[in-house]
Amino acid sequence: MEVLMPDPQIYVERTLAIIKPDIIDKEEEIEDVILRSGFHILQKRRLQLSPEQCSNFYAEQFGKMFFPNLTAYMSSGPIVAMVLARNCAVSYWKELLGPSNSLRARITHPHSLRALYGTDELRNGLHGSVSISSAEKEIRFIFPEAILEPLPTGQRARDYLNLYVKPTLLAGLTALCREKPADPM
Repeated sequence: MEVLMPDPQIYVERTLAIIKPDIIDKEEEIEDVILRSGFHILQKRRLQLSPEQCSNFYAEQFGKMFFPNLTAYMSSGPIVAMVLARNCAVSYWKELLGPSNSLRARITHPHSLRALYGTDELRNGLHGSVSISSAEKEIRFIFPEAILEPLPTGQRARDYLNLYVKPTLLAGLTALCREKPADPM
């Protein structure tokens, strides 16, 4: 009887998560939720951004009424930035965050992180990248030493596994099976 196993999946999508200054004391609770939600924390750092760095980070928001308050808020204290990885990381993280307005989140997504930890639209507790391309840009900004090579996905990933990983793994496991340790314990 042949056992059918699902094909292994490669989780290569990454997103940036930021715990904002006003809820930094909830870091452990939030990390626990992140890990229980199937994410892997690839990198993590605590830092304090200057108002200039915040202006550069949120450059796409420049010119909006809330921009000065946003940069002042984000530079008001330390933040915790994390690179999260899992299948569909960007969309799952956005779903876990809920709406950007914490007051609306409490009504429409009461179990979301912003509903639980945010105060209002500006002080919503957490940041999440809105797309894969913005995630890459934001990760490079916060983690300049990060290597973000284009990783193969779909058929390219399967081809890579079949060409390089499976033969090596098969040879190694075969060699291991042929050797019987003198004292296995």
